[in-house]
Amino acid sequence: MTKLCHFGHHTISPMPSRILALSAVLTFAVAGCGALPMKEAAPPPATTAPASSAPATNAPPATATASGQDTRPALAETRSTMTENLKVEVVGLNRVKGKHLIAQVRLSNTGAEKQLSWAGEMGDRTRPLGAIKWASGIGVLDAQARTWLLPYKPADSPCLCSDRDRDSLGHFIDPGRSIIVYAVLPAPSGNPATTTVVTPVGPPMLNVPISDEAPTSDFPDPDAEPVTPVARRIILPSESLDKTEETADDGKDLQVNLSADVLFAVDKATLTPKAKSIMARTAKLIDTSPATVVTVAGHADSSGNDAINDPLSLRRAQAVQRALSALLPGDEVRFQSKGYGSRRPLYSNDSDEGKRRNRRVTVTFPKPQSAAQQPVTTTSPGATGLTGTTKADGQPIAMEVAGLRRLPGGLGLLTYKITNEGPAETWFRDLHHAQDWEAYKYQAASNVRVTDVTARRQYLPGRLEVPTDNGVDFYCACTDVSGVRISTEKFAPGQTREFWSVFALPDTADTLKVKIGPFRDLQVPIQ
Repeated sequence: MTKLCHFGHHTISPMPSRILALSAVLTFAVAGCGALPMKEAAPPPATTAPASSAPATNAPPATATASGQDTRPALAETRSTMTENLKVEVVGLNRVKGKHLIAQVRLSNTGAEKQLSWAGEMGDRTRPLGAIKWASGIGVLDAQARTWLLPYKPADSPCLCSDRDRDSLGHFIDPGRSIIVYAVLPAPSGNPATTTVVTPVGPPMLNVPISDEAPTSDFPDPDAEPVTPVARRIILPSESLDKTEETADDGKDLQVNLSADVLFAVDKATLTPKAKSIMARTAKLIDTSPATVVTVAGHADSSGNDAINDPLSLRRAQAVQRALSALLPGDEVRFQSKGYGSRRPLYSNDSDEGKRRNRRVTVTFPKPQSAAQQPVTTTSPGATGLTGTTKADGQPIAMEVAGLRRLPGGLGLLTYKITNEGPAETWFRDLHHAQDWEAYKYQAASNVRVTDVTARRQYLPGRLEVPTDNGVDFYCACTDVSGVRISTEKFAPGQTREFWSVFALPDTADTLKVKIGPFRDLQVPIQ
């Protein structure tokens, strides 16, 4: 006989091995249904504190008005880039058993006329089609592990999170109303007191406090049934301004892609005189890392055939290995050389730029240990003049940088606003017309660059790495402008949207040059 869990006057058939999750608006008592520990709700306070973007303490127990609306103050909030009038607030963030995290998010329709659909917009875009559902896009940024953590995946469901149908949330949010959705996911490593909460709809929410008290209301226990953690490695790319090399940093390993066009003559495997300084820089990075094994891989573009590309790419890898080995002291580092021909492109071979970047020798080794740096702060977080203008279809378009903020783990968050100042509706598509847009699974607002002029180094938006049956897909760690969000770059007269990107930030810089699409270069202080 199927076991039923009873909640007050409600009788609900649970999914196998776990209880049916409930809205955090109400509080229930449950026994024997695979629920996480629960804190009893306190009586509603006489007054309700106003919402705050970053208060110092976690939210109090759930309270509700006579109309059933949740009244907890917000721990942090953001606004949807795509859907006007959709406000997103974190109202609960609880660490359970020291290893799980319960995120409760309030979605509010601040408009007065139209219903808002929420399920498609809150879904995780990095999951397979058909599994991008419900609240699966609620997650946190684990800066220490350099990963993007998302809700667990049970065997029988796309996500351990709110379901619009199963939890009786409905497809739409009425004007002036709110719903509470939840996600159960791994807790960030290092037991931090705060974290960055991410959603698919708007800029990440920084410094959200984590409570170690049990959450109010019942949530499914991921230890009660087999679940799969869903984590996306964050890859932080950068490149030298002279285009001789580009790197990808995942927090553990450093992958240095050396331009074969600079290292070798056409169809040759003998290092050019220009390669000497490049080899010296790369050897210095290896020498400052804890590397005992270094992998050197040669790659070609799609020109020619395997009979030519495979041996040539191997010979080039071996040439780089010999040069690096000669520059490193002693014999503590062991090298492994391989040639992959054209089988592992980083970019599309449909353009000359893509082919140029694919002709490379990749050197991979553990990330160098950087010297401890004092935190860099700026004395002018409210700097003015961080604006620019352009036109789209004849309409004036304005841009304003909202902030460039330093996060833990060498990460940075850039936020900026785009406004249509004209009298007619227009599309502003220049945000995804970047030279490397084909490197991503879907179009995103990736046409943004951050440059350390002193170090002559340019930083590109971070990438979320998603393994697939056919290899790896990359998603931009920035505002998405495709799929259900395809109208993100469409602006009504006077409409403003806020966009975001995650970058690596150099440890010692306090101001960086920022280039957003066609707008003028800006010198932006790091906050």
